[in-house]
Amino acid sequence: MSDLAVKCALITGGGSGVGAVMARMLADAGVKVVVSGRRAEMLAEVAQHANITAITADVADEASVRAMYAKMVDEVGAPDLVIANAGMAESAPIGKTSVELWQRTMDVNLTGTFLTFREGLAVMDKSKPGRLISIASTAGLKGYAYVTAYCAAKHGVVGLIKGMAAELANCPITVNAVCPGFMETPMLEKSVENIVAKTGMSTDAARASLAKINPQNRFIQPSEVADTVLWLCSPNAASITGQTISVSGGEV
Repeated sequence: MSDLAVKCALITGGGSGVGAVMARMLADAGVKVVVSGRRAEMLAEVAQHANITAITADVADEASVRAMYAKMVDEVGAPDLVIANAGMAESAPIGKTSVELWQRTMDVNLTGTFLTFREGLAVMDKSKPGRLISIASTAGLKGYAYVTAYCAAKHGVVGLIKGMAAELANCPITVNAVCPGFMETPMLEKSVENIVAKTGMSTDAARASLAKINPQNRFIQPSEVADTVLWLCSPNAASITGQTISVSGGEV
């Protein structure tokens, strides 16, 4: 796809899963991409593509995010696409959800998205088309048992993008969230391992219990989310802002 409205992108959590898939897809389309994350070795593997550069950063740390953008602007250029993809999830019943688990979940999923967007916007050219996209979750649209902290954080992300979209409506930068259901990524594997450990289910049974939440009885593929992001980056999506796009097989 060569008709994208963006030329330079930053993707947090770009070392694995859907972040790596998005990075490669955008890079193949000619976009200069910076992938960031805390694990340098994983970022380096993704950055083998000629159009991808790796910068280590921690989205939950304000100084680290600022340094990430400073390095990006100096070495690659200012982004016109920022994808807040970094995330984490831990499960626990509400009565056993510690303040530490709660805060860690908020720091990465909600504060991390806020810092990524705020600092990204500070270096973006607000006179030109731009995109701020959060890879959120259906957990930002509904509730799931045993992941209340994650649901709360992702609901917060949805509120953040709606507020920012309203604030930026007079400039050509759109703000949206893509909300996948259970997706075939390393995070899914951790969820499966947790179910197996706590219930004694087999791995196949645990995977099936999660897959059936999707009315299509399957897991979302990272490429489906990446394709949705590419569509949001097209000129034809210039009026799509403040939206939560569910990629979930009809899950409600």
